[in-house]
This record gives sequence, structure tokens and C-alpha cells, in this order.
Amino acid sequence: MKKIKNRWLIAACTVCVHLSIGAVYAYSVYKKPLLESKGWEPTQTAWAFSIAILFLGLSAAFLGPKVERIGPRKSGMISAVFYGLGLAVAGLGVQIGQLYVFYLGYGVIGGIGLGIGYICPVSSLVKWFPDRRGLATGLATMGFGFGALLASLLIQAFITRLGIPQTFYVLAAGYFVVMMLASQYLEPPPEGWLPDGYEDSLKSGKSRQVQDLAQLTSLEALGTVRFYLLWSMFFINITCGIAVISVASPMSQEIAGLTPAAAATMVGLMGIFNGLGRIGWASISDLIGRTMTYVVFFTLQIFAFLILPKTTGVIMFQVVVCLIVSCYGGGFAVTPAFIGDLFGTKRLSAILGNVLTAWAAAGLVGPLIAAKVRETTGSYEQTLQIFAGLFVFALVGAALIYVNIRKIRQLQLSQA
Repeated sequence: MKKIKNRWLIAACTVCVHLSIGAVYAYSVYKKPLLESKGWEPTQTAWAFSIAILFLGLSAAFLGPKVERIGPRKSGMISAVFYGLGLAVAGLGVQIGQLYVFYLGYGVIGGIGLGIGYICPVSSLVKWFPDRRGLATGLATMGFGFGALLASLLIQAFITRLGIPQTFYVLAAGYFVVMMLASQYLEPPPEGWLPDGYEDSLKSGKSRQVQDLAQLTSLEALGTVRFYLLWSMFFINITCGIAVISVASPMSQEIAGLTPAAAATMVGLMGIFNGLGRIGWASISDLIGRTMTYVVFFTLQIFAFLILPKTTGVIMFQVVVCLIVSCYGGGFAVTPAFIGDLFGTKRLSAILGNVLTAWAAAGLVGPLIAAKVRETTGSYEQTLQIFAGLFVFALVGAALIYVNIRKIRQLQLSQA
């Protein structure tokens, strides 16, 4: 009989893949060196990140069914090739001074690697942890959150010692190796597999099995109301969170009077809370349910965004920002588990890929709203109030999903 793999090692390999691709959130570290060495405009360098997030969402959506068919091992290897190649081409673009080559590498090719790498291990990991679905997705996406923190330290050190192009080359090789090796251990569990002791725990009532609402294909999921409600909630959470992340440093200096050095420290702290929020909120969702978790952190963020422009105390300002960032990270962790609850796990990669188009859209919309409203009003207050209003709509979406789930459960009981 084939030996069953260790699910915790599967989780560790998933974290390694996500630690690698999570480096995309350290892109801001490249900005100043690129401006100084190449003379590119701030808006020109900013586009590379936006293109990467756009292609992350698009590749996840279009390649999700393919990832499901070929499995996490081959998908992880493909992701490693695209991501490593993308960073190498980006380095070439910097070396020859061609902005569009840089866009092609970092944005398009690297973005495709990001999309495949993001979804390829998550579906399998959820199946390995039927008893802790939220914890599983929290572990995976936690790696993505902490990847930025690790990458920022590496990028800064390498640029100082090697230069910008060589930094891209070194990281391309390093991440390629890590992702390729980690992918070798990834695979879904055998059909019908359950963790040791899980059946006994279910019978004794110590554990509660998550009953999926349905087992749907990605096309069938697109035909349900709850898919679009979930997409909208995910979109709003990312739009508001990524907007705060994009202006965190100048906003903290303007509202709370932080020094540039203190603001930079706060940005690093945000990276930690982004990662902790993913594992924390995902674990909480195993206890109180996915819908209630969304209700809690949408409610918290409504109040957080309303009080933030009036929070001039340095410590309190940072606490509120870190709370927002933890909820932002939590949305990424809870959503894959919620997809499993709502649509089943058999086509999770494909459905997650479709939901991730919200990330692609929010990556463009969030920073744009923050910049435009700030430019028009001369203050961050109205921007934050707009985002608080958006979270009211997200909260309504969570309530509607709850009603939809109850109706379907009642129908299933009446037909049983």
C-alpha cells in the first residue's frame, strides 16, 4: 500500500511556496533604488506591482481548472518556472534600462507564477485538514503574509551589496529552488482519507465535521448568488485594506505625527500583523463559523476606519492600523475555507481562482481611490469614511450569505 504523506509536512511545503511568492508585497523596497538608478517616474515603477496583481488574479481564474486537473505538484513546479523566470526577466529589464521588459518580467510572467503558486497548494491542504479547514488555509496564506517581511530584508541587503539587477537574479534562482523542492511533496490525500482519530472524535462529539453546502464545479458556482456575495465581500476587504497599506507611511505622519523612521517601523509591524491575522482569524473561523467571522471583522473595520482619522495618539493609531491589516490578511485566509464550505472541495482551486479576480480588481481600485480622494480633499479623513461605508455593504453581504445558507439547509432537510 502507498504510504500516506504527513499532512504537517504538506502544510510546511505550502508555506514555503507562499513565503516565496509573498515577496511581491515587498515591491516597495525596490521603488527608491529604481527611481534613483534608472530615473523612472514613480507612477511608472508603481505599474509593475499593479500588473503583477492583475495577472495573479487573471491567471488564477483562467488556469484554476487546469491546476485542479494536473495536481499541486506539477502546478507548483510550473509556478516556480514562471515566477523565477519573471524575476530574472525583470532583472534583465533593469540591467538594459527597458521599462517594458521590466513590466513583462515582474508583472506579466511573474504575475502568472504568482496566480498558479497561490492556488495550487490550497485545495489539497484543505482536503488534508477536514478537521481544521480554517487553520489549513490560515497556515498557507500566513506564509504569503510573512513572505513580504522576509523578502524586504533580503532585497535591502542584496541591493546594497550586489546592485538591483543582480538582486533580481539571485532571488529568481533562490525562489525557483525553494518552490521547486517544496512542490515535490505536494499532493492531495487519497480518496476518503481522514486524519487518525478523527472518526472516533466525530462519534464521541468532540469534533464537528464541516458539512459542505454542495459539491459544485466552477461553472455551477458562478451560477449561484452566494458566489457573487462572497466575491463582493472579498473585493471590499482587499480594496480598503490595500489602500491603507499603500498610504500607511504618509498617512501616519500626517494624522499621528510619526517620524519617517517610526512610520517605516510601523510598516514592518503591519507585515507581522498581516501574517498573524491570517492564521488568527482563520483559526477563529473554525470555532465560530466563516460567516460570523466575516461579520466580526467587517464590524470592527467599520469602527476602525471611522475613528482612524481622529486618532492622533501614536500608539493608538498604530493599534488601529494593525487591527485593519490583520482583518485584511484574515480575509485571504478565511475565504478559501469558506469556498470549501459553500461549494465543496473537489473543484476548490478553480473556484478560488475565480474569486481571486476580486484581488486583481481591488489591487487597481483601492490605491486609486485613496490617491484620488486625498488629492481632491487634501485629507485622508474622507477616504477612510468612504471605506467605512463600503464595509457596511460588505456586512450586508455577509448577512445575505447567512440567509442563503439557511434556506439551502432547510431545503436539503425537507428533501431528506
